[in-house]
Amino acid sequence: MHKVRIWDVPTRLFHWALVGLIGFSWWSAEEHHLDWHIWSGIGVLTLLVFRILWGLFGSSTARFANFIRGPRGVIGYLRDMKGWRPVGHTPLGALSVIAMLGALLVQVGLGLFSADEDGFYQGPLAGLISIDLSDALTELHEDWFNVILVLVGLHIAALLFYRLALGKKLIRAMLSGRGAVSAEAEPMRPGKWWIALICLAVAIGFCRWIIAGAPPFGA
Repeated sequence: MHKVRIWDVPTRLFHWALVGLIGFSWWSAEEHHLDWHIWSGIGVLTLLVFRILWGLFGSSTARFANFIRGPRGVIGYLRDMKGWRPVGHTPLGALSVIAMLGALLVQVGLGLFSADEDGFYQGPLAGLISIDLSDALTELHEDWFNVILVLVGLHIAALLFYRLALGKKLIRAMLSGRGAVSAEAEPMRPGKWWIALICLAVAIGFCRWIIAGAPPFGA
């Protein structure tokens, strides 16, 4: 076993920023700071758009094409977890990543059309739909957070399992970017820093367009 680079800086910054914003979004909603909650949701959306782009053009361990596996790959991994050699997300971890990203996209999407009971605070796209539909989406937005909590719980349980049963320190690797792997494992192939900046700029530009109410292009 030897230590190699597994996670790049953009991926790690995305991960921990998302953890912080999810916690802040929950707290701001519970404490009825809905203005902060809306901006936190926009922050989450920016991160998600960036992660999707970085999953297409980023480092080898960040790219979806390099870690998403079909049913055969997942079953094969479950049969021999300790024999898994590639660095980065395992086939089972890939399912967790896709489920969490998808659930958060649904949650943020619902929030964009949501509004409070008094109409003082509303998502940037709430004005595009009727009040009744906005109320329905607001209720779904509140209920959908339970799905996020379930996925977070499963994620924490998986981290404990990998640490206690397989001896893999996944949290430390996501902090330092390095982890212990078998000698024949190929280290991460880093992405270009300027591509990361372009992905971030596109994500910010998209969210600014959303904040403006998603006006038609050319309007």
